[in-house]
Amino acid sequence: MKCDYILKWEPVHFYRRKTMFRVCGYAAQQAKTPLIPYSFERRDPREHDVVIDIKYSGICHSDIHQVSDEWGGSTFPMVPGHEIAGTVSKIGTQVTRYKVGDRVAVGNFVDSCRKCGPCQKGLEQYCIKGAIWTYNGFETQNGKTTPTQGGYSNKIVVDENYVLRIPDNLPLDRSAPLLCAGITLYSPLMHWKAGPGKKVAIIGLGGLGNLGVKIAHALGAEVTVLSHTLKKEEEAKKMGADNFYATSDPDTFKKLKGHFDLLINTIPVEIDVNRYLKLLAVDGVMVVVALPEKELSIGAFSLVSSRRSLVGSAIGGIRETQEMLDFCSKHHITSDIEVIPVQRVNEAYERVLKSDVRYRFVIDVANSLKCKD
Repeated sequence: MKCDYILKWEPVHFYRRKTMFRVCGYAAQQAKTPLIPYSFERRDPREHDVVIDIKYSGICHSDIHQVSDEWGGSTFPMVPGHEIAGTVSKIGTQVTRYKVGDRVAVGNFVDSCRKCGPCQKGLEQYCIKGAIWTYNGFETQNGKTTPTQGGYSNKIVVDENYVLRIPDNLPLDRSAPLLCAGITLYSPLMHWKAGPGKKVAIIGLGGLGNLGVKIAHALGAEVTVLSHTLKKEEEAKKMGADNFYATSDPDTFKKLKGHFDLLINTIPVEIDVNRYLKLLAVDGVMVVVALPEKELSIGAFSLVSSRRSLVGSAIGGIRETQEMLDFCSKHHITSDIEVIPVQRVNEAYERVLKSDVRYRFVIDVANSLKCKD
């Protein structure tokens, strides 16, 4: 009986001990509170999992929205971060896509149902059952549901099918924002066929807009930036913008009426959508990619008068995100960034809200986040 007891007890004890390992990061403990050091557990790699040592993590405006619970439904403690760049440190026994040492990335989501129509088409971001977000989401393992935690941490474990490969010529730090900001602009530009002969306007030259200008220019479109003032004009033209107009000048809306084939709104604040819709040519499309706290108000006349469309677009699927990284590699496109230690994340949040960054903050995780043993 004694031997039988030991045989039953030891495997259970071993299983509990080996299924998780401890990592560290920075987390918001509740809504609208500063991020502070936080220790938590990640799962040990399953057969198809990749363990990634996080080197850099971009700061997205949506991190601030969710930490502040501005969209509702936030769960705490929350470790933000969905613009993750790093290297593979360990792989599961059945992993075939990556090996230890590979330069890799993780974006907005870490899994999906894999069976619905969108997933089957490589549009996992529109998964009918809901993609599993990199943070502020939930995943289930062995019947236990746990919250996902993001890239403001030293390690992350992700199924190899939801990991991206960073081309060798792209610096890891400047590549991190491509995982959200880059794909957020690349996807609509490709879907609505930006290219030679198309007049494209990017509304806002921030963390999203700077990449929109670069990608649209590389695609061969005529690129215009619409910004509140002219203070970023010189920078925008160095990025590839052909034209730059201040939206604070009423003449801008008169001069550009009916001009554009494609408008992409990258600013996460309320704007007069109807005013911008009038800048579209017949059959023109305005794409919303930024998410303001309040709903937009739209007048039907602005749409029907020139058969215009107002649409939305959310990031991209895994296949398209890898395509975007390869495109950026070919055209030498990366984000303009300011690298900070993780200890300055709260200061960075305040500066993002003041538009005081050129053009994306990136946390140097590897050199600033020190975990206690």
